[in-house]
Amino acid sequence: MAKAAPKKAKSEAVQPPPPPAGKTFLTTVNSPFPDGYDMDAERAYVADLLEAENPDEMDPRWPRMVEYEERVQRLKEMEEEYRLRHGADKVVPYVEATAMRDIGALVDEEQDAMLIHTKEAFRLFMGRATDPARRFMTIIGAKRVGACLRAIWYLSGKDNPYADWALVDLGDQLDQLKKFLGQELNRYEALLAQAKRRGLIFSVLMSKQPKQVEIGFKSPYGYGIAELVVSYDYLARVIKTLVRKDLMSDDQGRIEMRAVTRRVLALFMQMVRFERYLMRPELRDLSRRDFVPGADEMAGKRVLAVRELFGEVPKEVFTGVIKPRHSRRRVYLSEAELRLLEDVALAQQAGDGQETAPAEATDEGLI
Repeated sequence: MAKAAPKKAKSEAVQPPPPPAGKTFLTTVNSPFPDGYDMDAERAYVADLLEAENPDEMDPRWPRMVEYEERVQRLKEMEEEYRLRHGADKVVPYVEATAMRDIGALVDEEQDAMLIHTKEAFRLFMGRATDPARRFMTIIGAKRVGACLRAIWYLSGKDNPYADWALVDLGDQLDQLKKFLGQELNRYEALLAQAKRRGLIFSVLMSKQPKQVEIGFKSPYGYGIAELVVSYDYLARVIKTLVRKDLMSDDQGRIEMRAVTRRVLALFMQMVRFERYLMRPELRDLSRRDFVPGADEMAGKRVLAVRELFGEVPKEVFTGVIKPRHSRRRVYLSEAELRLLEDVALAQQAGDGQETAPAEATDEGLI
């Protein structure tokens, strides 16, 4: 049997790659140093010396290992200086560069507000709590919905796929609702236009003392709800105008208002349902990491609970292909992570058979 060749010493086994002419180290165009020093290549070259408990000072690569360790320290100092200067160009004095941290957050020049003319719209904005005698139905108001959306918006920043789904669904439903309100308004205004062609010029009713309400929402979605309220308010004014001018009966006016109100409150109820469950302590820490194979026991319990409540998140939302109009999520995934999310989403669909939509809102609490 032939004898195995004797092992060479480490210093003999590793031959240094040839550095560029005039250099004692490898270089790269992506180096953080002006001389092109290649941190990755040099570390790979002296890796066994760096990992050794007692590296051999007689190793011919010793000077390069020392150089690498000095570069590591210099790079840390450069990164710290960059951080303290907030990335400012070197021609900017240090005092001016550090002033960036003193710039305050953006605030409104004046308090945002909206004018409300009808009691129906004001009720829609305020909502109605359960009265002690329980004679009136509870109404979910825009003020509460705005707070719920702020919480869901916050959860989107924790990479919660169900928060993203709620916000995407809200955007879709708001668009549909705005389209519906526009179509209804066109139908009502056509009645006023017909009267005008016959010589009757009717103006739309307005309040003698409209109520100016501070909006005060803390998320972009709250402002979308505020726009919905004022659109509802104007529609209510037009319907009341048609009734007052005898272009619509009292009963028909109530029917028209009830149909619009039901659609708005159905949306409100759905958003409150998302917030009510997603903000529970058991689900507040839910994130996409919980769905990845190998997640811990608590993650598995969160996934099981949220699936029972809402079903599976649509694949495009889960993988980030479809995103909310506004999100606090600041997660940038690598190609490998994106593929992993894609695999998880496909596995969910294969196990469930089909995507499950959020539960339908009921008529409970409608005007």
